[in-house]
Amino acid sequence: KGFKHARDGAPITAGSIPEAIEGSLRRLKTDHIDLYQFHWPNRGSYMFRQNWAYDPSGQNRDETIAHMQETLEALQREVTRGTIRAFGLSNESAWGMAQWLRLAEEGHGPRAASLQNEYSLMCRLYDTDLAELSVNEDVGLLAFSPLAAGLLSGKYQNGALPTGSRMAINGDLGGRKTPRAFEAVAAYHAVAQKHGLDPAQMALAWCLTRPFLCSAIFGATDMAQLDLALGAAEITLSQEALTDLDATHKAHPMPF
Repeated sequence: KGFKHARDGAPITAGSIPEAIEGSLRRLKTDHIDLYQFHWPNRGSYMFRQNWAYDPSGQNRDETIAHMQETLEALQREVTRGTIRAFGLSNESAWGMAQWLRLAEEGHGPRAASLQNEYSLMCRLYDTDLAELSVNEDVGLLAFSPLAAGLLSGKYQNGALPTGSRMAINGDLGGRKTPRAFEAVAAYHAVAQKHGLDPAQMALAWCLTRPFLCSAIFGATDMAQLDLALGAAEITLSQEALTDLDATHKAHPMPF
């Protein structure tokens, strides 16, 4: 199923793509979209904590492949029409991305340029099969939630709940608020303190070291947060700091 605000809750189909793109162009007040993304696979995904009980055995492979082929062909028509420049995916798996790439190579439509999945010091599911796929197939990661919905900034430690923050709006941070998560944040903050780093900048700078990453998507509610996040691009983490971060990950894997 789709979201109520997109296609009135209907799933992605080849027929719904032109209307969805026209709606985006109208809202954005532009004549083209540089990167047009599918946000969630119709067949489902293990993202957003669904990995703990993920079971793909009910999927219909033939239907999935047919859907991918049809939507790629629809996307190619939009590329030809000039409404989109590139195509990307989000919340996709290694198997799913491999199929999209194979179908593109067979001539059914544009090749996926990027994959937007969750990735941070506290969520490193991407580090295995998807990392290998990204590097070998030249599909860059657009990492969303690189600060683990703000947890890695430390602003929620010791019971703090800033007014207007994400946790004040979404109490469990999309399943990220767990006792183990706060323990992991404390450990990462100890690494930051040891190396004289701001914890949020350290977390963003670490993301930028990853060989498959093309961008880290962060949110900022004021100019101070924006300036702090942008400053991460100027930070070079030492090998000792990187080693400490890996050791902390090993001690606190999958904290949510």
